[in-house]
Amino acid sequence: MSIQPIDVLYTAVATAENGRDGKVASDDGKLDVVVNPPKEMGGSGAGTNPEQLFAAGYSACFQGALGVVSRKENADISGSTVTAEVGIGKTPEGGFGLKVVIKAAIPNVDEATARDLVEKAHQVCPYSNATRGNIEVTLSV
Repeated sequence: MSIQPIDVLYTAVATAENGRDGKVASDDGKLDVVVNPPKEMGGSGAGTNPEQLFAAGYSACFQGALGVVSRKENADISGSTVTAEVGIGKTPEGGFGLKVVIKAAIPNVDEATARDLVEKAHQVCPYSNATRGNIEVTLSV
């Protein structure tokens, strides 16, 4: 799989201090959060964590891609939601990996149309394109 060149329209910049047990802030000050490992991984769970941040970004991005696709398909996605579940765990090689489940609820279309829209959004979404072939991503309607 070759890397596709892109014409960058925007670049987000964030800096972390103390990794998974510290803080993360964007250069414009709009994001400034404490991060801590979740209790399930031996942390305090007091702050957010990278998996929650990834899930928030992926769900918002996927919802945006769904909007792009729905306009092309003339489909009504009003009232729709996209939930991203991001799991982290150990890989067989001893490192860590991610696994994602994308759940879309699109109340104003039938199930077949919803599935088609979600599959097409998965081809458009930058997060989907970044993760494709690297981690398991499951789509659900």
